Amino acid sequence: MRGDSEFMKQAIRLATENVVSGRGGPFGAVIVRDGEVIATGVNQVTATNDPTAHAEVVAIRRASAQLKDFILAGCQMYTSCEPCPMCLAAIYWSRMDEIFYGNTAADAAAVGFDDAFLYDELKKPVGGRTIPAERLLGEEAWENFEAWRNFASRVHY
Repeated sequence: MRGDSEFMKQAIRLATENVVSGRGGPFGAVIVRDGEVIATGVNQVTATNDPTAHAEVVAIRRASAQLKDFILAGCQMYTSCEPCPMCLAAIYWSRMDEIFYGNTAADAAAVGFDDAFLYDELKKPVGGRTIPAERLLGEEAWENFEAWRNFASRVHY
């Protein structure tokens, strides 16, 4: 695994420009396939009032639209910071090949972006998490999965 510093520089530049312009947080992402930039993204959480609009997620959405595919195999993620749990999951779900990052999670925490509590929450049993969660109508909900299991035209992902 060997990253290309020019793509990382682009991700860092996007993050810095996002802050300086007043549009959002200090995060930028670049998705590359076969040495070509497929999509970029910057943090748009406050600009769009969307808590999921992290740079990596924005870039994944754009890359998927560009490639007309939800599978991004063969792609690399260059991100200005080590991905948070949500972004890391999105990268895994997209099946990208590699992740390259600039700042660490500890660096992000030092400037107020601390995701350690999310990692801790994931380790807890559902009933012990900070936001209460309760299973409701589990047997009735199973009909969703039964419909999926029987749906001949389903697309596996």
